[in-house]
Amino acid sequence: MSLSLQNTFTLTKERFKPIRQELVKVYYCGPTPYNFAHIGNLRAYLFSDSVVRTLRYLGYKVQTVMNVTDIDDKTIRDSQKEGVSLQEFTEKYTGLFLEDIKHLGIIPADMIVPISTAIDTMVEIIQKLLDKGYAYLADDGSIYFSIKKFPKYGQLAHLDIKGMKSSVRINNDEYEKESVADFALWKAYDAEKDGPNFWGAKFIIDGKEILVSWRPGWHIECSACNLKHFGPEIDIHMGGIDNIFPHHENEIAQSEAYSGKKFARYWMHSGHLLVENKKMAKSAGNFYTLADIVAKMPNEKPEIVYRGFRLMNLQTRYRESFNFTFDRLTAAIATVKSFDEVLKRLKHYTPESGKIFRDFREKLQEYIQAYIEKLEDDIGTPEALTIVFDCFGFINSGIDSNSFSLEEKNAIIDLLHSFDEVLGLFDFSLLESTEIPAEIELLLMQRNKAKAQKNYSLADSLRAQIGEGGYKIVDDKGGSHVEKV
Repeated sequence: MSLSLQNTFTLTKERFKPIRQELVKVYYCGPTPYNFAHIGNLRAYLFSDSVVRTLRYLGYKVQTVMNVTDIDDKTIRDSQKEGVSLQEFTEKYTGLFLEDIKHLGIIPADMIVPISTAIDTMVEIIQKLLDKGYAYLADDGSIYFSIKKFPKYGQLAHLDIKGMKSSVRINNDEYEKESVADFALWKAYDAEKDGPNFWGAKFIIDGKEILVSWRPGWHIECSACNLKHFGPEIDIHMGGIDNIFPHHENEIAQSEAYSGKKFARYWMHSGHLLVENKKMAKSAGNFYTLADIVAKMPNEKPEIVYRGFRLMNLQTRYRESFNFTFDRLTAAIATVKSFDEVLKRLKHYTPESGKIFRDFREKLQEYIQAYIEKLEDDIGTPEALTIVFDCFGFINSGIDSNSFSLEEKNAIIDLLHSFDEVLGLFDFSLLESTEIPAEIELLLMQRNKAKAQKNYSLADSLRAQIGEGGYKIVDDKGGSHVEKV
Protein backbone atom coordinates (compact mmCIF):
# COMPACT_ATOMS: atom_id res chain seq x y z
CA MET A 1 0.00 0.00 0.00
CA SER A 2 1.20 3.52 -0.73
CA LEU A 3 -1.37 5.78 0.94
CA SER A 4 -0.27 9.40 1.18
CA LEU A 5 -1.93 11.99 3.42
CA GLN A 6 -1.56 15.76 3.64
CA ASN A 7 -0.29 16.45 7.15
CA THR A 8 -1.39 19.84 8.48
CA PHE A 9 1.50 19.77 10.94
CA THR A 10 4.20 19.56 8.26
CA LEU A 11 2.19 21.10 5.37
CA THR A 12 3.41 18.22 3.20
CA LYS A 13 1.92 15.08 1.72
CA GLU A 14 3.44 12.15 3.58
CA ARG A 15 3.32 8.41 3.10
CA PHE A 16 1.10 6.95 5.79
CA LYS A 17 2.96 4.82 8.32
CA PRO A 18 0.84 3.83 11.33
CA ILE A 19 2.39 3.48 14.75
CA ARG A 20 1.28 -0.17 14.79
CA GLN A 21 0.42 -1.91 11.55
CA GLU A 22 -2.20 -4.07 13.25
CA LEU A 23 -4.33 -1.14 14.51
CA VAL A 24 -4.76 2.45 13.33
CA LYS A 25 -6.06 4.83 16.00
CA VAL A 26 -8.20 7.64 14.58
CA TYR A 27 -9.80 10.46 16.57
CA TYR A 28 -12.05 13.22 15.37
CA CYS A 29 -13.70 16.07 17.23
CA GLY A 30 -17.40 15.53 17.77
CA PRO A 31 -20.31 17.93 18.13
CA THR A 32 -21.17 20.41 20.85
CA PRO A 33 -24.83 19.42 21.23
CA TYR A 34 -26.56 22.73 21.90
CA ASN A 35 -28.47 23.07 18.61
CA PHE A 36 -29.01 21.37 15.26
CA ALA A 37 -25.81 20.68 13.30
CA HIS A 38 -25.49 22.90 10.22
CA ILE A 39 -24.24 21.70 6.84
CA GLY A 40 -20.77 23.11 7.56
CA ASN A 41 -20.51 20.91 10.65
CA LEU A 42 -21.73 17.93 8.65
CA ARG A 43 -19.12 18.52 5.95
CA ALA A 44 -16.40 17.80 8.53
CA TYR A 45 -18.01 14.46 9.44
CA LEU A 46 -18.42 13.49 5.79
CA PHE A 47 -14.69 14.16 5.39
CA SER A 48 -13.85 12.03 8.43
CA ASP A 49 -16.11 9.29 7.08
CA SER A 50 -14.26 9.28 3.74
CA VAL A 51 -10.89 8.96 5.48
CA VAL A 52 -12.01 6.09 7.72
CA ARG A 53 -13.79 4.27 4.90
CA THR A 54 -10.69 4.59 2.70
CA LEU A 55 -8.38 3.26 5.40
CA ARG A 56 -10.60 0.24 5.92
CA TYR A 57 -11.01 -0.24 2.17
CA LEU A 58 -7.23 -0.37 1.83
CA GLY A 59 -7.04 -3.11 4.45
CA TYR A 60 -6.16 -1.21 7.62
CA LYS A 61 -7.82 -2.23 10.86
CA VAL A 62 -9.11 1.07 12.20
CA GLN A 63 -10.49 2.04 15.58
CA THR A 64 -12.26 5.39 15.86
CA VAL A 65 -13.19 7.62 18.77
CA MET A 66 -15.35 10.75 18.66
CA ASN A 67 -16.11 12.93 21.66
CA VAL A 68 -19.37 14.72 22.39
CA THR A 69 -18.76 18.06 24.11
CA ASP A 70 -21.68 17.87 26.49
CA ILE A 71 -20.01 20.22 29.01
CA ASP A 72 -19.42 23.59 27.38
CA ASP A 73 -20.23 27.29 27.75
CA LYS A 74 -23.01 27.02 25.16
CA THR A 75 -24.57 23.78 26.41
CA ILE A 76 -24.70 25.13 29.96
CA ARG A 77 -26.09 28.50 28.83
CA ASP A 78 -28.80 27.10 26.55
CA SER A 79 -29.88 24.25 28.81
CA GLN A 80 -30.66 26.84 31.48
CA LYS A 81 -32.56 28.94 28.94
CA GLU A 82 -34.72 25.92 28.14
CA GLY A 83 -35.14 25.12 31.82
CA VAL A 84 -33.96 21.51 31.52
CA SER A 85 -31.01 19.61 32.96
CA LEU A 86 -27.72 19.70 31.08
CA GLN A 87 -27.88 15.94 30.52
CA GLU A 88 -31.43 16.03 29.10
CA PHE A 89 -30.55 18.99 26.89
CA THR A 90 -27.34 17.53 25.45
CA GLU A 91 -28.80 14.04 24.95
CA LYS A 92 -31.60 15.57 22.87
CA TYR A 93 -29.23 17.35 20.49
CA THR A 94 -26.77 14.45 20.41
CA GLY A 95 -29.62 12.22 19.24
CA LEU A 96 -30.56 14.70 16.50
CA PHE A 97 -26.92 14.86 15.38
CA LEU A 98 -26.72 11.06 15.17
CA GLU A 99 -29.89 11.05 13.05
CA ASP A 100 -28.30 13.56 10.64
CA ILE A 101 -25.14 11.53 10.15
CA LYS A 102 -27.23 8.39 9.64
CA HIS A 103 -29.20 10.18 6.90
CA LEU A 104 -25.89 11.03 5.20
CA GLY A 105 -24.55 7.48 5.32
CA ILE A 106 -21.79 8.42 7.77
CA ILE A 107 -20.52 5.42 9.72
CA PRO A 108 -20.61 6.31 13.45
CA ALA A 109 -17.39 6.21 15.43
CA ASP A 110 -16.63 2.95 17.20
CA MET A 111 -16.70 4.85 20.49
CA ILE A 112 -18.83 7.96 20.93
CA VAL A 113 -17.73 9.51 24.21
CA PRO A 114 -19.62 12.23 26.11
CA ILE A 115 -16.81 14.12 27.77
CA SER A 116 -18.74 14.09 31.05
CA THR A 117 -17.66 10.43 31.26
CA ALA A 118 -13.96 11.35 31.20
CA ILE A 119 -13.78 13.80 34.14
CA ASP A 120 -11.45 11.56 36.17
CA THR A 121 -8.97 11.41 33.27
CA MET A 122 -9.05 15.20 32.91
CA VAL A 123 -8.27 15.62 36.59
CA GLU A 124 -5.39 13.14 36.22
CA ILE A 125 -3.91 15.11 33.30
CA ILE A 126 -4.30 18.49 35.01
CA GLN A 127 -2.69 17.24 38.21
CA LYS A 128 0.35 16.01 36.31
CA LEU A 129 0.58 19.30 34.41
CA LEU A 130 0.53 21.11 37.76
CA ASP A 131 3.23 18.78 39.10
CA LYS A 132 5.44 19.36 36.04
CA GLY A 133 5.02 23.16 36.14
CA TYR A 134 2.98 23.50 32.94
CA ALA A 135 -0.17 24.55 34.80
CA TYR A 136 -0.94 27.00 37.59
CA LEU A 137 -3.82 28.15 39.79
CA ALA A 138 -4.66 31.78 38.92
CA ASP A 139 -6.14 34.46 41.15
CA ASP A 140 -9.54 34.00 39.48
CA GLY A 141 -9.73 30.49 40.93
CA SER A 142 -9.21 28.68 37.60
CA ILE A 143 -6.30 26.47 36.54
CA TYR A 144 -4.50 27.50 33.35
CA PHE A 145 -1.91 26.02 31.01
CA SER A 146 1.18 28.21 30.64
CA ILE A 147 2.02 28.30 26.94
CA LYS A 148 5.45 29.86 27.55
CA LYS A 149 6.43 26.61 29.29
CA PHE A 150 5.77 24.69 26.05
CA PRO A 151 8.32 25.92 23.46
CA LYS A 152 6.67 24.08 20.54
CA TYR A 153 3.41 25.99 20.96
CA GLY A 154 2.09 27.24 17.62
CA GLN A 155 3.72 24.65 15.34
CA LEU A 156 0.49 23.02 14.15
CA ALA A 157 -1.14 26.34 13.22
CA HIS A 158 2.23 27.69 11.99
CA LEU A 159 1.77 30.78 14.13
CA ASP A 160 3.98 33.82 14.31
CA ILE A 161 3.50 34.20 18.05
CA LYS A 162 5.29 37.55 18.14
CA GLY A 163 2.89 39.01 15.60
CA MET A 164 -0.28 38.03 17.46
CA LYS A 165 -2.30 39.74 20.15
CA SER A 166 -1.15 38.52 23.51
CA SER A 167 -3.04 38.41 26.80
CA VAL A 168 -2.23 36.80 30.10
CA ARG A 169 -5.01 34.22 29.96
CA ILE A 170 -8.34 33.36 28.36
CA ASN A 171 -11.14 31.68 30.25
CA ASN A 172 -13.70 31.29 27.44
CA ASP A 173 -13.92 27.99 25.60
CA GLU A 174 -13.59 29.74 22.25
CA TYR A 175 -11.81 32.99 21.52
CA GLU A 176 -10.41 35.19 18.79
CA LYS A 177 -8.12 33.46 16.32
CA GLU A 178 -5.70 36.39 16.59
CA SER A 179 -5.22 35.95 20.33
CA VAL A 180 -2.60 33.83 22.00
CA ALA A 181 -2.80 33.32 25.75
CA ASP A 182 -2.76 30.82 28.58
CA PHE A 183 -5.94 28.77 28.34
CA ALA A 184 -8.20 27.31 31.03
CA LEU A 185 -7.80 23.67 31.97
CA TRP A 186 -10.29 23.79 34.83
CA LYS A 187 -12.65 26.68 35.47
CA ALA A 188 -13.73 28.23 38.74
CA TYR A 189 -17.47 28.20 39.48
CA ASP A 190 -19.57 31.18 38.41
CA ALA A 191 -23.01 30.86 40.03
CA GLU A 192 -24.63 33.36 37.63
CA LYS A 193 -23.49 31.52 34.48
CA ASP A 194 -23.33 27.95 35.66
CA GLY A 195 -26.33 27.45 37.90
CA PRO A 196 -26.46 23.82 39.05
CA ASN A 197 -23.73 22.69 36.64
CA PHE A 198 -20.42 22.18 38.38
CA TRP A 199 -17.98 19.41 39.21
CA GLY A 200 -15.69 19.62 42.20
CA ALA A 201 -12.14 18.36 41.81
CA LYS A 202 -9.31 18.21 44.32
CA PHE A 203 -5.82 19.16 43.16
CA ILE A 204 -2.50 19.13 45.01
CA ILE A 205 -0.95 22.58 44.46
CA ASP A 206 2.25 23.59 46.23
CA GLY A 207 1.83 20.65 48.58
CA LYS A 208 -1.71 21.61 49.58
CA GLU A 209 -4.96 19.89 48.62
CA ILE A 210 -7.27 22.48 47.06
CA LEU A 211 -10.86 21.98 45.93
CA VAL A 212 -11.50 23.72 42.61
CA SER A 213 -15.18 23.79 41.69
CA TRP A 214 -16.80 24.11 38.30
CA ARG A 215 -15.82 22.26 35.20
CA PRO A 216 -13.09 21.38 32.70
CA GLY A 217 -12.10 23.69 29.87
CA TRP A 218 -12.96 22.76 26.30
CA HIS A 219 -9.48 21.74 25.14
CA ILE A 220 -8.65 19.32 27.94
CA GLU A 221 -11.72 17.26 27.07
CA CYS A 222 -10.36 15.88 23.79
CA SER A 223 -6.98 15.12 25.33
CA ALA A 224 -8.72 13.14 28.06
CA CYS A 225 -10.88 11.19 25.59
CA ASN A 226 -7.77 10.18 23.66
CA LEU A 227 -5.78 9.24 26.75
CA LYS A 228 -8.67 7.23 28.23
CA HIS A 229 -9.45 5.23 25.10
CA PHE A 230 -6.23 5.26 23.06
CA GLY A 231 -3.36 6.12 25.39
CA PRO A 232 -0.91 9.00 24.83
CA GLU A 233 -0.28 8.43 21.09
CA ILE A 234 -2.66 8.23 18.14
CA ASP A 235 -2.18 7.88 14.40
CA ILE A 236 -4.61 10.42 12.93
CA HIS A 237 -6.44 13.38 14.42
CA MET A 238 -9.12 14.97 12.21
CA GLY A 239 -11.44 17.95 12.29
CA GLY A 240 -12.57 21.07 10.51
CA ILE A 241 -10.04 23.75 9.62
CA ASP A 242 -11.57 26.08 12.22
CA ASN A 243 -10.35 23.74 14.96
CA ILE A 244 -6.65 24.07 14.14
CA PHE A 245 -6.29 27.11 16.39
CA PRO A 246 -6.83 27.34 19.24
CA HIS A 247 -8.39 23.95 19.90
CA HIS A 248 -5.99 21.49 18.27
CA GLU A 249 -2.96 23.62 19.09
CA ASN A 250 -3.96 23.51 22.74
CA GLU A 251 -4.63 19.77 22.59
CA ILE A 252 -1.06 19.19 21.43
CA ALA A 253 0.40 21.39 24.15
CA GLN A 254 -1.39 19.78 27.08
CA SER A 255 -1.18 16.20 25.74
CA GLU A 256 2.53 16.29 24.97
CA ALA A 257 3.37 18.21 28.14
CA TYR A 258 1.55 15.48 30.07
CA SER A 259 3.07 12.44 28.35
CA GLY A 260 6.32 13.64 26.82
CA LYS A 261 5.32 11.78 23.65
CA LYS A 262 4.20 12.92 20.20
CA PHE A 263 0.42 13.13 20.48
CA ALA A 264 -0.74 12.58 16.87
CA ARG A 265 1.36 11.41 13.94
CA TYR A 266 -0.92 12.94 11.27
CA TRP A 267 -3.27 15.92 11.45
CA MET A 268 -5.95 16.24 8.78
CA HIS A 269 -8.44 19.08 8.33
CA SER A 270 -11.37 19.76 6.01
CA GLY A 271 -11.80 23.14 4.35
CA HIS A 272 -14.47 25.78 4.93
CA LEU A 273 -18.02 25.39 3.68
CA LEU A 274 -19.37 28.50 1.98
CA VAL A 275 -22.91 29.15 0.78
CA GLU A 276 -23.12 31.03 -2.52
CA ASN A 277 -19.44 31.97 -1.96
CA LYS A 278 -20.23 33.62 1.38
CA LYS A 279 -19.52 32.56 4.94
CA MET A 280 -22.59 30.86 6.36
CA ALA A 281 -24.38 32.99 8.97
CA LYS A 282 -27.93 33.38 10.24
CA SER A 283 -27.65 37.15 9.76
CA ALA A 284 -26.82 36.59 6.06
CA GLY A 285 -29.86 34.34 5.56
CA ASN A 286 -27.69 31.50 4.26
CA PHE A 287 -27.50 29.30 7.36
CA TYR A 288 -28.77 25.78 6.65
CA THR A 289 -29.26 22.57 8.56
CA LEU A 290 -29.80 19.28 6.77
CA ALA A 291 -33.54 19.62 7.39
CA ASP A 292 -33.44 23.10 5.84
CA ILE A 293 -32.01 21.92 2.53
CA VAL A 294 -34.54 19.08 2.41
CA ALA A 295 -37.33 21.63 2.94
CA LYS A 296 -35.90 23.73 0.08
CA MET A 297 -36.26 20.71 -2.26
CA PRO A 298 -39.97 19.84 -1.77
CA ASN A 299 -40.21 17.89 -5.03
CA GLU A 300 -37.46 15.48 -4.02
CA LYS A 301 -37.57 12.64 -1.52
CA PRO A 302 -35.40 13.40 1.55
CA GLU A 303 -33.29 10.29 0.87
CA ILE A 304 -32.26 11.56 -2.55
CA VAL A 305 -31.38 14.99 -1.11
CA TYR A 306 -29.17 13.34 1.51
CA ARG A 307 -27.37 11.34 -1.17
CA GLY A 308 -27.03 14.42 -3.36
CA PHE A 309 -25.42 16.37 -0.52
CA ARG A 310 -23.08 13.48 0.20
CA LEU A 311 -22.07 13.35 -3.48
CA MET A 312 -21.42 17.11 -3.53
CA ASN A 313 -18.92 16.68 -0.71
CA LEU A 314 -17.20 13.76 -2.40
CA GLN A 315 -16.86 15.83 -5.58
CA THR A 316 -14.76 18.42 -3.71
CA ARG A 317 -11.26 17.84 -2.37
CA TYR A 318 -11.64 17.70 1.40
CA ARG A 319 -8.93 20.32 2.01
CA GLU A 320 -10.51 22.85 -0.36
CA SER A 321 -13.25 25.35 0.41
CA PHE A 322 -16.60 23.86 -0.52
CA ASN A 323 -19.14 26.22 -2.08
CA PHE A 324 -22.69 25.02 -1.52
CA THR A 325 -25.37 26.19 -3.94
CA PHE A 326 -28.80 24.78 -4.64
CA ASP A 327 -27.91 24.58 -8.33
CA ARG A 328 -25.01 22.31 -7.43
CA LEU A 329 -27.24 20.26 -5.16
CA THR A 330 -29.78 19.88 -7.97
CA ALA A 331 -27.03 18.71 -10.32
CA ALA A 332 -25.75 16.24 -7.71
CA ILE A 333 -29.25 14.85 -7.21
CA ALA A 334 -29.55 14.36 -10.99
CA THR A 335 -26.27 12.43 -10.92
CA VAL A 336 -27.47 10.23 -8.05
CA LYS A 337 -30.64 9.50 -10.03
CA SER A 338 -28.49 8.52 -13.01
CA PHE A 339 -26.68 6.02 -10.75
CA ASP A 340 -30.06 4.62 -9.76
CA GLU A 341 -31.08 4.24 -13.39
CA VAL A 342 -27.99 2.15 -14.12
CA LEU A 343 -28.78 -0.13 -11.18
CA LYS A 344 -32.34 -0.49 -12.44
CA ARG A 345 -31.01 -1.37 -15.89
CA LEU A 346 -28.77 -4.01 -14.35
CA LYS A 347 -31.73 -5.44 -12.47
CA HIS A 348 -33.80 -5.84 -15.65
CA TYR A 349 -30.85 -6.97 -17.78
CA THR A 350 -31.14 -10.77 -18.11
CA PRO A 351 -28.24 -12.05 -20.22
CA GLU A 352 -27.39 -15.65 -20.99
CA SER A 353 -25.04 -17.52 -18.72
CA GLY A 354 -21.49 -17.60 -20.04
CA LYS A 355 -17.86 -17.16 -19.14
CA ILE A 356 -16.06 -13.99 -18.07
CA PHE A 357 -13.87 -12.96 -21.00
CA ARG A 358 -10.28 -11.89 -20.44
CA ASP A 359 -10.69 -8.38 -21.86
CA PHE A 360 -13.70 -7.85 -19.59
CA ARG A 361 -11.76 -9.04 -16.53
CA GLU A 362 -8.82 -6.79 -17.43
CA LYS A 363 -11.19 -3.84 -17.84
CA LEU A 364 -12.60 -4.29 -14.35
CA GLN A 365 -9.11 -4.71 -12.93
CA GLU A 366 -8.11 -1.43 -14.57
CA TYR A 367 -11.08 0.29 -12.94
CA ILE A 368 -10.35 -1.01 -9.47
CA GLN A 369 -6.62 -0.28 -9.72
CA ALA A 370 -7.24 3.28 -10.92
CA TYR A 371 -9.87 3.80 -8.21
CA ILE A 372 -7.46 2.70 -5.48
CA GLU A 373 -4.66 4.89 -6.86
CA LYS A 374 -6.90 7.97 -6.70
CA LEU A 375 -7.92 7.25 -3.12
CA GLU A 376 -4.33 6.57 -2.06
CA ASP A 377 -3.44 10.09 -3.19
CA ASP A 378 -4.68 11.92 -0.08
CA ILE A 379 -8.25 10.51 -0.19
CA GLY A 380 -8.84 11.75 -3.75
CA THR A 381 -12.59 11.18 -3.91
CA PRO A 382 -13.19 13.65 -6.81
CA GLU A 383 -10.68 11.78 -8.94
CA ALA A 384 -12.01 8.40 -7.80
CA LEU A 385 -15.47 9.47 -8.92
CA THR A 386 -14.19 10.07 -12.46
CA ILE A 387 -13.29 6.37 -12.57
CA VAL A 388 -16.80 5.50 -11.37
CA PHE A 389 -18.43 7.73 -14.01
CA ASP A 390 -16.35 6.05 -16.71
CA CYS A 391 -17.36 2.65 -15.38
CA PHE A 392 -21.05 3.56 -15.54
CA GLY A 393 -20.57 4.54 -19.18
CA PHE A 394 -19.00 1.13 -19.81
CA ILE A 395 -21.95 -0.59 -18.10
CA ASN A 396 -24.56 1.32 -20.10
CA SER A 397 -22.73 0.60 -23.35
CA GLY A 398 -22.52 -3.12 -22.57
CA ILE A 399 -26.21 -3.33 -21.71
CA ASP A 400 -27.13 -1.46 -24.90
CA SER A 401 -25.14 -3.90 -27.01
CA ASN A 402 -26.20 -6.94 -24.92
CA SER A 403 -22.53 -7.88 -24.64
CA PHE A 404 -22.32 -9.01 -20.98
CA SER A 405 -22.84 -12.55 -19.79
CA LEU A 406 -24.72 -13.27 -16.57
CA GLU A 407 -21.40 -13.89 -14.81
CA GLU A 408 -20.06 -10.57 -16.09
CA LYS A 409 -23.18 -8.77 -14.90
CA ASN A 410 -22.61 -10.24 -11.42
CA ALA A 411 -18.94 -9.18 -11.54
CA ILE A 412 -20.06 -5.62 -12.34
CA ILE A 413 -22.40 -5.60 -9.34
CA ASP A 414 -19.52 -6.81 -7.15
CA LEU A 415 -17.36 -3.98 -8.50
CA LEU A 416 -20.03 -1.40 -7.65
CA HIS A 417 -20.27 -2.81 -4.13
CA SER A 418 -16.50 -2.39 -3.87
CA PHE A 419 -16.66 1.24 -5.04
CA ASP A 420 -19.43 1.95 -2.54
CA GLU A 421 -17.41 0.81 0.45
CA VAL A 422 -15.88 4.29 0.27
CA LEU A 423 -18.55 6.30 -1.57
CA GLY A 424 -21.63 5.19 0.36
CA LEU A 425 -23.83 6.46 -2.50
CA PHE A 426 -25.51 3.56 -4.27
CA ASP A 427 -28.97 2.17 -3.51
CA PHE A 428 -28.50 -1.56 -3.98
CA SER A 429 -32.10 -2.22 -2.96
CA LEU A 430 -32.89 -1.29 -6.56
CA LEU A 431 -31.39 -4.63 -7.61
CA GLU A 432 -33.84 -6.58 -5.48
CA SER A 433 -36.78 -8.23 -7.19
CA THR A 434 -40.13 -6.54 -6.64
CA GLU A 435 -43.49 -8.11 -7.25
CA ILE A 436 -45.54 -6.20 -9.81
CA PRO A 437 -49.34 -6.57 -9.43
CA ALA A 438 -50.87 -8.86 -12.08
CA GLU A 439 -53.21 -6.12 -13.30
CA ILE A 440 -50.25 -3.80 -13.94
CA GLU A 441 -48.39 -6.55 -15.81
CA LEU A 442 -51.51 -7.16 -17.92
CA LEU A 443 -51.81 -3.46 -18.77
CA LEU A 444 -48.13 -3.44 -19.78
CA MET A 445 -48.66 -6.42 -22.11
CA GLN A 446 -51.72 -4.71 -23.65
CA ARG A 447 -49.80 -1.47 -24.06
CA ASN A 448 -46.83 -3.20 -25.73
CA LYS A 449 -49.22 -4.99 -28.09
CA ALA A 450 -50.99 -1.73 -28.97
CA LYS A 451 -47.64 -0.04 -29.56
CA ALA A 452 -46.48 -2.88 -31.86
CA GLN A 453 -49.73 -2.47 -33.81
CA LYS A 454 -49.04 1.30 -33.99
CA ASN A 455 -52.26 2.00 -32.09
CA TYR A 456 -50.58 4.86 -30.26
CA SER A 457 -53.72 6.40 -28.79
CA LEU A 458 -54.57 3.11 -27.06
CA ALA A 459 -50.91 2.68 -26.00
CA ASP A 460 -50.93 6.15 -24.44
CA SER A 461 -54.23 5.44 -22.68
CA LEU A 462 -52.81 2.23 -21.20
CA ARG A 463 -49.63 4.06 -20.12
CA ALA A 464 -51.83 6.56 -18.29
CA GLN A 465 -53.68 3.76 -16.51
CA ILE A 466 -50.40 2.27 -15.40
CA GLY A 467 -49.36 5.70 -14.09
CA GLU A 468 -52.61 6.02 -12.14
CA GLY A 469 -51.74 2.71 -10.49
CA GLY A 470 -48.48 4.18 -9.15
CA TYR A 471 -46.14 2.70 -11.76
CA LYS A 472 -44.25 4.00 -14.77
CA ILE A 473 -43.19 2.31 -18.02
CA VAL A 474 -39.50 2.18 -18.84
CA ASP A 475 -38.71 1.44 -22.50
CA ASP A 476 -35.20 0.12 -22.99
CA LYS A 477 -33.28 -1.63 -25.73
CA GLY A 478 -33.90 -4.85 -23.87
CA GLY A 479 -37.66 -4.28 -23.89
CA SER A 480 -40.21 -2.59 -21.62
CA HIS A 481 -40.84 -2.97 -17.90
CA VAL A 482 -42.65 -1.10 -15.16
CA GLU A 483 -41.24 0.49 -12.01
CA LYS A 484 -42.90 1.75 -8.86
CA VAL A 485 -43.01 5.55 -8.92
